[in-house]
Amino acid sequence: MSSNTGNTILALIVGTAIGAGIGILFAPEKGTKTRQKFKDGYDDAIKDLQHKFDEASDELKKKFIHSKKNSLQDTYDELISNVSHKTEDVITFLESKLAELKEQNAKLQK
Repeated sequence: MSSNTGNTILALIVGTAIGAGIGILFAPEKGTKTRQKFKDGYDDAIKDLQHKFDEASDELKKKFIHSKKNSLQDTYDELISNVSHKTEDVITFLESKLAELKEQNAKLQK
């Protein structure tokens, strides 16, 4: 999680706590209504934090998957390149052996 997101979450928690404390001190309503409002505000803050956490989690998953996909593509490209080089080496080796066999066959045909 980035520093900005952490600071935002911390500011949200602190702001909620301060707002709730001031609201309780200056509440013109009965305690039951005030407590219900406090509970509702708390529930809203929890939902908001959960939403932000889910967004951050989804973003990290996307970045992780993208980086793994790129890494896999790079590995695949490197493998194809290595196979191509090895194939060229095998073809060269086989051509040299074929040339030797042709030479030996030519000697036998005389």
